[in-house]
Amino acid sequence: MSSVRFYSGERFRTADFAEAGTVCAVTGLDGTYAGQGIGSIRNSDRAVLEPVMTYRVGFPPEKNAYDVLRDMRRLEDEDPQLHIVWNEQLREIHIQLMGAVQLEVLGSIAEDRFGYPVTFDSGVVAYKETISAPVEGVGHYEPLRHYAEVHLLMEPLPQGSGIVLGTSCSEDKLDRNWQRLILTHLEEKTHIGVLTGSPITDMKITLAAGKAHLKHTEGGDFRQATYRAVRQGLRSAQSVLLEPYYDYELEVPSEFVGRAISDLQRMSAEFSAPETVGEMSVITGSAPVSELGGYQSDVVGYTRGKGRLSCVNSGYRPCHNAEEVIAAIGYDCDNDLENSADSVFCSHGAGFIVKWDEVPEKMHLPSCFAEETDSSESGKQERVRRFYERAATDEELMEIFERTYGKIDRDPRRAFKRTRVESDYSKPVKLPDYEGPEYLLVDGYNIIYAWEDLRRIADNNLDAARAELVKIMCNYQGYAGCEVILVFDAYKVKGRHRDVERYYNINIVYTKEKETADSYIERVSRELSVRHRVKVATSDGPEQLIIFGNGAMRIPAAELLDRVREADRAIREYIGK
Repeated sequence: MSSVRFYSGERFRTADFAEAGTVCAVTGLDGTYAGQGIGSIRNSDRAVLEPVMTYRVGFPPEKNAYDVLRDMRRLEDEDPQLHIVWNEQLREIHIQLMGAVQLEVLGSIAEDRFGYPVTFDSGVVAYKETISAPVEGVGHYEPLRHYAEVHLLMEPLPQGSGIVLGTSCSEDKLDRNWQRLILTHLEEKTHIGVLTGSPITDMKITLAAGKAHLKHTEGGDFRQATYRAVRQGLRSAQSVLLEPYYDYELEVPSEFVGRAISDLQRMSAEFSAPETVGEMSVITGSAPVSELGGYQSDVVGYTRGKGRLSCVNSGYRPCHNAEEVIAAIGYDCDNDLENSADSVFCSHGAGFIVKWDEVPEKMHLPSCFAEETDSSESGKQERVRRFYERAATDEELMEIFERTYGKIDRDPRRAFKRTRVESDYSKPVKLPDYEGPEYLLVDGYNIIYAWEDLRRIADNNLDAARAELVKIMCNYQGYAGCEVILVFDAYKVKGRHRDVERYYNINIVYTKEKETADSYIERVSRELSVRHRVKVATSDGPEQLIIFGNGAMRIPAAELLDRVREADRAIREYIGK
């Protein structure tokens, strides 16, 4: 944000802030949209108008598709009725809006603003998909030195509910950081269905279970597992194709009521008994957008200009001719490589693909529909059988070892035999010589959610919790005397560049897009540990192990809290003297 303006006609005055209840203009904003909340206000969906038609955007051949996409995104930010969709496979720009009138206005605005014409095809109805019954989706991603497994419970919701995300997975089984990452991957992408490739809706997706590897799991592994779990669940479910409907009011001269009712029946419309108002009859009801979309011109024609049709979007319902639409679109979900439902497992040190319908037989975690309390003899035998099926043989382990470290020439049994070496404690231990100051790297959001007081603040206002942590670390730095680097995760912010700012006596880092705080801390700790004593404060168990391997010291969140309290106590005693 660069300025706040108060307009009076064509003139305006600038100010540093705007009080509640005043109307102002704000310049220099980036990434905003209609209905976005400011400060502690939650985002609203009341400003969003659901489009019902999709058109392919055409542009001059000398223009780059990505430049046109950027210009269309700018128009999308200004108008909540526009939805821009980029089809990566076809490298096409699609725009979703309400009808032909908006197309004419949009074409004129685009040529005036950007200096080149854009065209639109005839357009198709914007379909959506949902499921009819609860289903479990499983995604497994385990090429060599990678590992992640995700189990999702997918349940249908009432019409108009959209996508609702949640988790029922215990933090004892999957760390909170991994759970937040999985929910982020569910939210960051528009997941498409398996019938026509249309977006899914009216569904609750709950993280039921997940599994990570202490050493080999990376953030991108859970992205792959999550996407595959969604698609595997959709392939396993009974999907339902949805289409948009209009609530309409048709007013025609009474002599044309028979023609109107005949047309409405042909269009699979629902309608009430006609009401006579003078010489006119009014029919109300609902009908599919695909059938009613061009009916206005027919009404004008057969009523000689006396008829009138008004429509209001009424949401999505099951498609009245689903089989016909699915056949016409011809979407092949098996060949959609960008949205695969298959999983990747590892055997003999190499990854291999498992088809979506065979994944439940090979998954490493039990189904979320399974009875975990099954203590019968048959239940125990089934668990033992699955354990032995997943366990690697000695030959497989030896093959993996030789692929990684090379062929073993001597007797394999002696290769793994340990020999006891007597330790000599008489020699002094030489500690590394460090140069310069000591560094303390703090994983900001990890500490906020690990400390009870800050977590309560974050539940109401995350910005306030972040500001409180900054103040605490400033006080602690003054007592400890080390260089404090406070790192905040901004990898979900599109177009974000890494920001490093000096705030009083500490350094604050906001990571760039697609860069997590963990990856930044790992890299910086490895670089600084060469010449400096480095400590890292985080409650993330896997992250602590990686930090320790980089040569840095680990400080759990609880221990850092004790140190902060001790520093605060010492400062108060010094001031009181």
